Formats: sequence, C-alpha cells, structure tokens
Amino acid sequence: MKDFFALPQTTKNALRRNGCNARGYFDDELTKQRRDWKEAYDFGIPGGDRCWGGDDLNSNGGEEGQCLDGVNYYPSEKDVPGFRNAMVQYFDACAELSDRIAVFMCKGLAMITNDEEQQQQQQDGATAAAAAMNAPHCDTEEMPRRLREEHTSYLRMNYYPPCPDREPGTLGISPHTDAGFLTVLIQDEDCHSLQVARRQSLPDGPQPQETRWLTVKPVPNALTINTGDMAMIYSNGRYKAPLHRVLTNEFKERYSAPFFYNPGYNMEISPAAATMTRMVPRYHPCKWGYFRALRFAGDLTNLGIEIQISDFEIKIHDEQDENSNKLPWHVETQNEFCKVANFDEAFSVEKYRDLLTRRD
Repeated sequence: MKDFFALPQTTKNALRRNGCNARGYFDDELTKQRRDWKEAYDFGIPGGDRCWGGDDLNSNGGEEGQCLDGVNYYPSEKDVPGFRNAMVQYFDACAELSDRIAVFMCKGLAMITNDEEQQQQQQDGATAAAAAMNAPHCDTEEMPRRLREEHTSYLRMNYYPPCPDREPGTLGISPHTDAGFLTVLIQDEDCHSLQVARRQSLPDGPQPQETRWLTVKPVPNALTINTGDMAMIYSNGRYKAPLHRVLTNEFKERYSAPFFYNPGYNMEISPAAATMTRMVPRYHPCKWGYFRALRFAGDLTNLGIEIQISDFEIKIHDEQDENSNKLPWHVETQNEFCKVANFDEAFSVEKYRDLLTRRD
C-alpha cells in the first residue's frame, strides 16, 4: 500500500478514476458534498465471468471485465512489484471472511426475531409450546448465498497525508455510513483517527442532540467490522449502520484498507425481519445497483444528491398531508433507472444525469 501511494503523481494520475469508471486512483472524493483529505485507490471483483484474468500483471482491465463500477486499473509490475497478486489474495480472503460474518448475521437476526415473536404470543395469551410451534420460519441461507454468488465488492486503500495547515472543519472523511452489507477494515495502528458517533447522541426527535464521537483504537492483529446500510434495511433497522468519520492529523500520516462487501447489482434489499414477525416494515425495497450508482455519483460529482437509506424510509400516513402516500423520489427513480441501466457496462454520470437530477 505504501509503495503504491509513494509512486510519482503522474503515474498515479494515469490510473485515475473518472465519470465512466468508478475504480482506480483518486484524491478528490466528496463525502456529504465536502472534499475528503485523502488519496485512495479502489479495485473490485470483475464483471462477466467474475474471474481475475490472466497472468498479465500490466493489464489495465478490459471490456470483458466491465460492470457497473467499470474495470480495474492496475499499476504495472515494474512500478509496484507483486501489487496485483497481493491485492487479489487479500480481496479473496476478505470475501471469504465476509461470507462467514453474513451467515452469522442472518442466523442471529432469525433468532432475535423468533424470540420476540414468541414473547409477543405469550403476552397475547399463547402458551410457550404453541408459540414455539407457530414461530415463523426464516430462510437464513438465501441472503448469504446470493451475496456469496453475486457480490460486487471492492477493496479500497486509503492514504491520509499530514494536514499541518488545516482549516476549521477539515476532515479525512466527513461523517457517513457505509453503503453495502458490511465492511472489513484494517486500520493503521500508529495513527488513531477513526471515530464513531455514539448511538445515544445521534439526532432523535425534533431537537437534535450534539453528536459525541468515540475514537476507535485498533486492536493489534485484529480487524474492525462495520454494519452497512443494506444490512440495516435487511434487518429492518435492528442492525445499525454506524455513523463514522476520519479526523486529519497535523503531523502523522495514516493508512487504512476497507473491504466493502456489497450485494449484486440486481439484488433488491428489503426488510426480511418484518416478514419474520408482525413488525411494520420501516423501509421500501432498495435496488443495490441504483443505490451504488447514486453513491458513486455523489462521491465523484456535486449533483446535489447524496443518497441515504433514510430516502427509503416508509413514512407514517398523515391524512392531513396529501403527499404522505406518495412514494419517495428515489424509490420511483430507481425503478426507472433499472429499466434502462445495463449493469454489465460501466456507469456513466453524464449518461444518466438527466434521470438522476432531482427537480422537485
């Protein structure tokens, strides 16, 4: 990782991502429409046959590897010896670990919801035996299986240079949640800049509280796991996607490598927990290909759109509000987007700009 970011700027610029390719090098990402103080490099599982390709380590991807996120741009073997092989091996290890975690998350969700359903039935007068017999069945294998077979994950390398003359409010990354199902993160043990918002201090009700931030100090030889937005929708809000940010440091540089375990582009994520119990669904179904495309457009350009899962929340019906029964703009737009989008080709911000520009 350090060898890559130590390359000459011209070499890194040759691998720069663009509006038609989400993968590659960049130093101009926007989070919540504010520029991050970092450099980064993304690469992900290829499209098509999902194979990493031949032995040409100088390859810059190709049409056969196209997908919504584009193709991978690799530095040459001469510039960074062993880079591609090391990245692919680590990527595959993270994918295997993420699969195991996703299996446990889905099984745990079923256990929680079944226990709550039994308790509710007992409160309604049912016996414990009847409650156990009537406990809803949940297929805990479907979501992990589809993630395993269709995931569109990518690995990111981050470099945060020292920021000696920072303006007030300058951050390595502004507060955000991770978009996918879960994140596997390896942190820099020498510079502790990752912070997570304490849940009880998050805005709740008409009077937002001041957010309190807790520094996440890495445990040596351990990984940090984040729940993502899609797991939050799937669990109907039971699994919380933590709001987090990265501080700048006046003197120290920092490196990190998050692996984003993302659903397949064609997967529609909906609240499975609500189907297991008598819970009311909190979210409309979310199509991952649309969510990913909009998140990338918001990271790369200032479209004025930074998609969040709050855009998919089901609002309580208000008879005095004639708009309370209308579908949210993103829910309607995602259906139109998926009719015309081809997930086997790279997403183009300009191609879909008119469709994705909000006019209300």
